[in-house]
Amino acid sequence: MNDNNRNLILATVLSFLVILVWYTVFAPEPVEQRPDQPAITQTEDGAAVPPGTATNGGADLGDSEAETPRAARVNIESPSLAGSISLAGGRIDDLQLTQYKETLDAGSSAVRLLAPSSATAEPAIDSAGSKPYYAVYGWTPGAGVDPSLVPGPSTLWTLESGETLAPGQPVTLIWDNGAGQVFRRTFELDEHYLFTVSQSVSNNSDAPFVAAPYGIIARHGQPDTQNFFVLHEGAVGMQDGQLVELKYKKIADLDPVDREGRAEILNIDANGWIGFTDKYWMTTLAPAPGQAFTAVIKYADSADIYQTEARYPMQTVPAGGEHTSSGYLFAGAKVWEVINDYQEAPGIQRFVDSIDWGWFHFLTKPIFRLLHWLHGMIGNMGWSIIALTFILKLLVFPLARKSYISMAKMKELQPQMEQLKERTGDDRAKFQKEMMELYKREKVNPAAGCLPVLLQIPIFFALYKVIFVTIELRHAPWVGWIRDLAAPDPSSLLNLFGLLPFAAPAQGTLLHSLSLPVLAIALGISMWVQQKLNPAPTDPAQKMIFAWMPWIFMFMLGGFASGLVLYWITNNVITIGQQYTIMSMHGHRPDLFGNIRSSLPARSRKSAQDKGEGKGK
Repeated sequence: MNDNNRNLILATVLSFLVILVWYTVFAPEPVEQRPDQPAITQTEDGAAVPPGTATNGGADLGDSEAETPRAARVNIESPSLAGSISLAGGRIDDLQLTQYKETLDAGSSAVRLLAPSSATAEPAIDSAGSKPYYAVYGWTPGAGVDPSLVPGPSTLWTLESGETLAPGQPVTLIWDNGAGQVFRRTFELDEHYLFTVSQSVSNNSDAPFVAAPYGIIARHGQPDTQNFFVLHEGAVGMQDGQLVELKYKKIADLDPVDREGRAEILNIDANGWIGFTDKYWMTTLAPAPGQAFTAVIKYADSADIYQTEARYPMQTVPAGGEHTSSGYLFAGAKVWEVINDYQEAPGIQRFVDSIDWGWFHFLTKPIFRLLHWLHGMIGNMGWSIIALTFILKLLVFPLARKSYISMAKMKELQPQMEQLKERTGDDRAKFQKEMMELYKREKVNPAAGCLPVLLQIPIFFALYKVIFVTIELRHAPWVGWIRDLAAPDPSSLLNLFGLLPFAAPAQGTLLHSLSLPVLAIALGISMWVQQKLNPAPTDPAQKMIFAWMPWIFMFMLGGFASGLVLYWITNNVITIGQQYTIMSMHGHRPDLFGNIRSSLPARSRKSAQDKGEGKGK
């Protein structure tokens, strides 16, 4: 490997370390929540209007919160969800994910996804510490229609049929405006996370009635996010086959539509969806496939409310006629298998792309599919990661074989290169020229050893993305003390891995990364052993940098997800075995223990030699 190739790899590694340090130590803090204030609404073309003004799109959530009374609730019960629907506004604002706990502690509560505002919350709903987050539906009045004749976020509905919303048990709410129009809202729920919401209006008057249905997902205040550069959290949607992503900061920085609010309007012909995504959870409006709608991403400055909206076209309902509009609300965990099923039926376009696959999606998706299949076969995600590593190493083995053969030849040339260095002294140009002639004469390609390293970089980042963003790794145990492969190794050398009577530093902190968990130590040792099989750099500065690199990585990656460190350790162990075997088969049996002894301090090395001589006697 010549100096240019070494510099390329060194620059790549150091760039990675700089980025890691920056986002570990200097990552910006999440924006704090601001107190609730009146919000705004918008017209159908996106123009904002002051509160209390009739509109053709959206809803005045800020004003309606103060006016919304506490009302009876309809319970939600399913194998995956628990919560309730408030008859005040007919909003879904109380939802817990029963299959997921906040922490691994035995008494941990279920993850809360949706939470009511203070105006509609009931004492029985334990949403303390949760910012208001809910889905609400309604109708926008058409031209000449009094806004009081359509239901909005504060309308008090009546339960018409059904008692509890559950799979196979729909519920229907009803509201009569007293002017000849009767509105109904029917909720259906499957066994996972998909609500089907149907809104209808029956016009019993003598004149046509004009209105447009809408759905809104609202979040009061910026949520507590991971705030990490490789993860998207914020608004997410699909606009005619193109993924739309806006982080909360970007939403708040949208161009203002007037002095009170900001919005981005997405005109979607068909098969789109819009909503908010967290790392593992998501709430999304998805109109029926083929249904044209206008998607809106909106931020109300004065109220600190983030909204995504699905606005349907205006409908003219003739006298004696009826109109029904149906759509879907996904509210739950981003489980790949479940989301993929919704992509197939009812046909929500590219719904699996709501999972943040990242830049290397062409690698991330197949790697996850393979890991998912292995987990189905093995039943343990840790062993599945190890099996995945073996498969990936097998795929790149043809290139790796050439690399190891090249390294064997480079090792054989090491004495000649040292002689060259002594003969040329400080004349680097002469040294480089004679070294290239030596490579040409011995038919050695020094660049061949770089290919597997360069190939491994995108694979590493793709696997990092899989482990970091997919919920299948969350709280997934491996062995013993590793109870969550998506979290750092909780052990620490500081308390002798639990033998001393005090706790290790908190996971995810810089101090924990520096406290040397078990997996981090194993990673450093495996990298060090692997390095002893490679040809040593001739340049003293490079030699020193490469000598320190395993220990730098040991400290830096101590705070990474256990699953990722487990992959890297497995990869290193396999590489050591492959490299040792192939180099031995091609006439260069590495003296691995001799290399290790030679790297010890002089006094320790002499002691080892004395012991060897003593045994010889």
